[in-house]
Amino acid sequence: MINRLFALLFVVSSMASAQTATVNLVLVNGKVWTVDRSHPEAQAIAIAGDRILAVGTNRAMRALAGPKARVIDLKGRRVVPGFIDNHTHFMTGGFQLQSVDLRSAKSPEEFSRLIAERAMAKPGRWITGGDWDHDAWAGGPLPTKELIDAATGSTPVFVNRYDGHMALANSHVLKLAGITKDTPDPPGGTIVRDPTTGEATGVLKDEAMSLVYRVMPADTPAELEEAALLALAEARRFGVTSIQDVSTGAHLRAYQAIRRSGRLTARFHCRIPIGEWKSLGAAGIEVPFGDEWIRVGSLKAFADGSLGSTTALFYAPYDSDPTTRGLPSDIVLDGRLVQWAIEADRARLQLSIHAIGDSANSLMIDLFDRIRRENPAWDRRFRIEHAQHIHPKDFVRFEQLGVIASAQPYHAIDDGRWAEKRIGHDRCRTTYPFRSFLDAGIKLSFGSDWTVGPLDPLLGIYAAVTRRTIDGATPDGWFPEQKITVAEAVEAYTLTNAYTVFEEREKGSLTPGKLADIVVLSEDIFAIDPVKIEGVRVDVTIVGGRVVYDRDINEKR
Repeated sequence: MINRLFALLFVVSSMASAQTATVNLVLVNGKVWTVDRSHPEAQAIAIAGDRILAVGTNRAMRALAGPKARVIDLKGRRVVPGFIDNHTHFMTGGFQLQSVDLRSAKSPEEFSRLIAERAMAKPGRWITGGDWDHDAWAGGPLPTKELIDAATGSTPVFVNRYDGHMALANSHVLKLAGITKDTPDPPGGTIVRDPTTGEATGVLKDEAMSLVYRVMPADTPAELEEAALLALAEARRFGVTSIQDVSTGAHLRAYQAIRRSGRLTARFHCRIPIGEWKSLGAAGIEVPFGDEWIRVGSLKAFADGSLGSTTALFYAPYDSDPTTRGLPSDIVLDGRLVQWAIEADRARLQLSIHAIGDSANSLMIDLFDRIRRENPAWDRRFRIEHAQHIHPKDFVRFEQLGVIASAQPYHAIDDGRWAEKRIGHDRCRTTYPFRSFLDAGIKLSFGSDWTVGPLDPLLGIYAAVTRRTIDGATPDGWFPEQKITVAEAVEAYTLTNAYTVFEEREKGSLTPGKLADIVVLSEDIFAIDPVKIEGVRVDVTIVGGRVVYDRDINEKR
């Protein structure tokens, strides 16, 4: 009775504020999951301008619609808040859509053929991206420059593994970068070498990749805008209305240019490399700086590498390679990360630090604890990006420091194919530990890490609630005790993500006054068998009260 009374008051108060507002869009006959615990479900939504005016019954919302308002009959479809992606390499995604797709290559021979075809189609033009996965090849051998040299010649090739922590260069690029047999490994990086000759194989890991990046030509503003527009089309298709991006200044300028032209269809919170914190601090920028379309104030740093590249930093050696525990980043090794993080936090800039191995995660919690003790108190909202492999002792420390676990659930069903080969069964018990995070009271947020994983949030939700690895080997789930519910996964993709960048009052739930960022789904993900969620599609995407994607229309073009 109390809940029904509260719901009635919720609608009445919303309608009272509607007296002076002009409703331009009404959604009716839906199953609305608001992610607002005070009013979790509804039938309809009224939108005025770019904001949600009211949420309630069909009758009440229709009463708010004026003669010019558009009314969309949802026909019983499920509605959720617009998805927020907590971690993308968005511009990289746009360029990848224009590049060669090596993720599909199931053998070294296919890998070589795809690169040869690309080089023949556009000779002389850099071939980048690729997202290859050598673990999909029989025996899992790393690629070498010999696979591609004959077909590419003087066409520069530098294609990365899908995790972005190692890449293959052809001989032409190794020469451009000045990498020879005698080139030493840079701090935080590895030049993979032939065990017999000592020559570079072409594979570079983590900081060693920077040797090539510094000789690559810069993208032009026009190229950046083109890539961003392609990526925005993908975001619309998947119902992603807000992006938390790993950005550069050039990326930020491209997003601003697209906004000025009226073509921006997703909101951006841009994380800038931590080495540039002084320029933000000197300008007086504090998180979250900007408006509802583009914000800055968060900083990205790396503590280690990745599991697939055996560069994630662990306490114990890898089972697959006992000679290594992984690689701390160069800025961990030389102390810059600690110095920058303390000073940036003092300037009220948010820290979002990549940590994958259990040792790397512990090191970052140590750093956050030191910052909390040494710096003045403020609502800092520490984030660990990925937070993949957690030592059991650290869950309580995550919670005590309020550290946000910024996870990407698709990685669990992807890496779960081979993670135990890298680090063994026991360490995998607290790998991608979604249930453990929530049970410990830790804020769990979700995203894609696109292009490392697919941009589609529904695949992320599917991964979190089923944990079925993509090879079909774990139909009941990989470490199924770490599954979470659909409702928990949706909240991690919406309201929690808004919280992680100080925007919970603006977005993340379908609440009156918040931005009208809304997604209509083809099926009810709360009612169907969770294993079918991977087949659900986004039918309609609404950003700021404007329909930016309609599957019925877009698929007919």
